[in-house]
Amino acid sequence: MWISPLPLDVGLRDAYLGRLGLDAEPPSVEALQQLHRREVERVPYETMWIHAGEAWGTDPLESVKRIALHGRGGYCYHLNGAFGALLQSLGYAVSGHVGGVHGPAGPDAESAGNHLVLMVSNLPTDENPSGIWYVDSGLGDALHEALPLLAGVYEQEPFRLVLDEPEESAGEWHLTHDPAGGFAGMSWKTTDAELGDFATKHQWLSTSPDSGFVQVAMAERRDATGVDVIRGLVLTRIGKGARSREPLTERNEWFAALADVFDLRFDGSTPETLDHLWNRVLAGHHA
Repeated sequence: MWISPLPLDVGLRDAYLGRLGLDAEPPSVEALQQLHRREVERVPYETMWIHAGEAWGTDPLESVKRIALHGRGGYCYHLNGAFGALLQSLGYAVSGHVGGVHGPAGPDAESAGNHLVLMVSNLPTDENPSGIWYVDSGLGDALHEALPLLAGVYEQEPFRLVLDEPEESAGEWHLTHDPAGGFAGMSWKTTDAELGDFATKHQWLSTSPDSGFVQVAMAERRDATGVDVIRGLVLTRIGKGARSREPLTERNEWFAALADVFDLRFDGSTPETLDHLWNRVLAGHHA
């Protein structure tokens, strides 16, 4: 199991839990759901690091440090990698899997590896006797809570999510997102992944001029009734309290929104890095 080959240092684990506002407790379905809710509510899906010129790898330990100590987030490899390491340190049986977020045309070979998926096992309930749960803090605007690995329709306000196991694809599962969400769906394989499985896609997603993450700086934060989203300088909300604001063209106002709405604080970033980030995002807006 590659998520975290070594246990997290207790101090680092507790710093991570501190950001979530939780204490360590033994594994249970209730504790897992509380951890999942807090993770997506307090640790943003964000690509500001790309536009700040920060070259991040996918090492789960480094992702944990950024989240726990520096007020940052990341995208799927960072968020699910770190969350998996945290869960593992708390005694959960966690595995990582190769996923692919896709468009309206459906799953394809090209999308495979552009997403890291987590599954947690050994937590059976009457409704989920297999004890396997689909865990995903790295999709931005999708899951608020973990889902039982059972085909069905799941309502997580404001979205309707569909989980199924395609008959033609043994060993795969598929999530269909709500039409109001930011992507069409995501499929994944249940065989265990290795960290190297994501290297090529991570490189492309974080550096290619054709990558949407490189083209536009963005952040998302999920809560129980919707999603806050910032793309470039434009802050919007989907779900309860839906709104779209005028562009935040003042530097202080923009960074304040990142801190207040997304809990994105850049505690480990230099002033020069923040200057670079602001200048690039502002130039992109004007372009």
